[in-house]
Amino acid sequence: MSEQSQAKVALELESVEIRYRLNEPIEGKKYYKALSSVSLSVFRGETLGIVGHNGAGKSTLLKVMAGILAPDRGRITNHGVSVGLLALQAGFDDELSGIDNIIINGMLMGFSKRRIKRSMDEIIEFSGLGEFVYQPIKTYSSGMRSRLGFAVGVTLTPDVLLIDEVLSVGDEDFRGKAEQAMMEKMHCRDQTIVFVSHDAAQVERLCDRVIRLDH
Repeated sequence: MSEQSQAKVALELESVEIRYRLNEPIEGKKYYKALSSVSLSVFRGETLGIVGHNGAGKSTLLKVMAGILAPDRGRITNHGVSVGLLALQAGFDDELSGIDNIIINGMLMGFSKRRIKRSMDEIIEFSGLGEFVYQPIKTYSSGMRSRLGFAVGVTLTPDVLLIDEVLSVGDEDFRGKAEQAMMEKMHCRDQTIVFVSHDAAQVERLCDRVIRLDH
């Protein structure tokens, strides 16, 4: 890869493999490969869609990109970008309030507590949760969790935003609002989005490029 091309790469995966040990061997195999020899580059400023059937490894791939999982084989290179993962269960502590979880999620994305608190009102307003932000996350529906996580990511905006199916839950009004926010981010040259969805029409609408995982 040339220096000019490399400068445009945000994340680079080379022959990445993720294996999980099975409690009992299946067909003589002691390990299950969640990802097998995945190689791809995520370019700065693009919106990349990832599709595939259930169990193809889409969520696992996003966790590798986020640095949550380390490859068993191969490697991932982060070219100096901050990365945030939006998933229904990612970064939430059920016993803590929405406010506390906003701070935790923001810090996991690499933002300072001061920066997060400065954006707190905007995050709460976008989420539409109102007084529920003071209640423990364990009282939230999946749609409320999705709204909170998306509000944090779209407001604080890491260099690379990984979105794992969070737009598939919640009411229609919020999904439209979230999609509009994504489209606004896409117009920013430096904003990179990696988007997992089972909604083919949504992927076609939002993404510059699509890859399919087959496993």
